[in-house]
Amino acid sequence: MEVFEGQSILNFIKELPNDEACKAYLSQIKWKDGFTCIKCGHTKGCEKSGYNYQCYGCQHVESSTANTLFHKVKFGLHKAFCIVFEMTTSSKSVSSIQMGKRFEIRQGTAWYFMQKVRKAMQSSQKYPLSELVHVDEFTVGGKEEGKQGRSYDSKKKKAVIAVELNQKHQIKRVYVKSIDDYSSKSLTPIFEEHISKSAQIVTDKWRGYEPLKKVYNIEQKLSDQGKNFKELHIVIMQLKSWIRTIPTHVSKWHIQAYFDEFCFRINRSQFKTSIFHKSIERMVNAKPIYQKNIKQILSA
Repeated sequence: MEVFEGQSILNFIKELPNDEACKAYLSQIKWKDGFTCIKCGHTKGCEKSGYNYQCYGCQHVESSTANTLFHKVKFGLHKAFCIVFEMTTSSKSVSSIQMGKRFEIRQGTAWYFMQKVRKAMQSSQKYPLSELVHVDEFTVGGKEEGKQGRSYDSKKKKAVIAVELNQKHQIKRVYVKSIDDYSSKSLTPIFEEHISKSAQIVTDKWRGYEPLKKVYNIEQKLSDQGKNFKELHIVIMQLKSWIRTIPTHVSKWHIQAYFDEFCFRINRSQFKTSIFHKSIERMVNAKPIYQKNIKQILSA
């Protein structure tokens, strides 16, 4: 299978010019390890026209988009591929308003599909951070008078970040999680979901990390205005700058989806194969998400 690489929109359109080409690309990813019928589990079948597969056991015909995130996309598979390409390769976020105008679809339709893509960008949690990990909290939002540091009554969106560094102190992976406050209870989930108990963890002197020392190898040191956490604060500044490029308001109900999108790009940037190809693989393995359920899923 020819894996699409690079970030050139011209090359992308040349390699995948229409719906049929996208179906062919999708089918090769979906059935690269062989066919398994989603109805009866039979593993024998034959390819049909239109990049479909027919099961020899129950005669069910399965399309290349069935049981993937592209299931029943109403505006065409090619446009859906283009949106995924834009979201995974662009250095700046594109709003659903802009996306709708670019591909001649309704803003609401573009928003729903983009949220599906962001949902698929969530971490699998199979590979926790295991080396040197720096952890800190930060806020997203405009300046507030009289609100400094960890102000609990601030209207800003609160988050905690974990950055894994290699032996040369280069950034390997990043995870960000939205939190309600700075308590130990709110800080615990990012440790449980993304950090190995064997990792060497460094935080500042905030007391919220004290209870976690019973389970994790945590060293606390003074931040010294960010000098002891240089790489971590660089990532935070990059994230804030990226969110500022979003021309619409990001509510607290959807901020986690944007965090996941940012982390997905950072964590996949070191792959030799195209980040777009890795994204399509995620979309194939993701379960279909319907518009009537997307708001409930995202606000959970």
